[in-house]
Amino acid sequence: MKYDPVKRVLGSFFNRSPWLRKLFYRLLDLLLLRSWHIRKELKTWAKQHHGPAHILDAGSGFGQYDYVLSRMNSQWEITGIDVKTEQVEDCNRFFQNIGRHSVSFRVDDLTSYREENQYHLILSVDVMEHIEDDVQVFRNFHSSLRQGGMLLISTPSDQGGSDVHEHDDSSFIDEHVRDGYGVEEIREKLRAAGFQKTEVRYSYGKPGQVSWRLSMKYPIQLLNISRLFFVVLPFYYLLTFPVSWVLNYRDVHKSHSTGTGLIVKAWKTSNS
Repeated sequence: MKYDPVKRVLGSFFNRSPWLRKLFYRLLDLLLLRSWHIRKELKTWAKQHHGPAHILDAGSGFGQYDYVLSRMNSQWEITGIDVKTEQVEDCNRFFQNIGRHSVSFRVDDLTSYREENQYHLILSVDVMEHIEDDVQVFRNFHSSLRQGGMLLISTPSDQGGSDVHEHDDSSFIDEHVRDGYGVEEIREKLRAAGFQKTEVRYSYGKPGQVSWRLSMKYPIQLLNISRLFFVVLPFYYLLTFPVSWVLNYRDVHKSHSTGTGLIVKAWKTSNS
């Protein structure tokens, strides 16, 4: 399933004006369960960081999390990194237009990007499943964090992430290089990169898996058939969103013994 072409169409439509882009961010916050989980973790982190901070969004995409962060604290300096020039240019233009000068974006490769002891927080949302040399990226993250800094990751798990449930299944998203991480696998890779303190929990439990199909999988499948389904989408979401909202709320506020996603936190400590 090709996800990038759908993203390009959405981006071209919502880039027409700043208010449309803000609407787009709001829709992503409401519909994407990973956004619910990430915003919850960011609010928790923000309670301990009231003053200035340097933050890296590693794989910034549309820039929706940079917008969330910039609203939390105007003293935070936020840098977004992405390999796609078009998205970086769009994000820089939008944030300059709305006067968020503390946010900037640049084109770079996470396998080589490193800023020694620079960041208090590094955010990586649904990025690591796209990168083959993930341990090198984790090493770069570790080097780029300040002492006590935190890495926050959202990524598919090996319990059905990328909608892969059997050995012969293929990933729902063609651009993925791995279907998902095991809990111990990602802990070990983070340890190999220098992180000694980690926390890993499942997201997308039973409620989240149903919500993801309603809010993401089925619409993307329809849009891959024909772009004409963009006309139908508002009516589709009017019917399905109330159900997805309840399911997302339950997923975020429950602990899960298994799930198709992982929320990972790792800290750069004095002995790492």
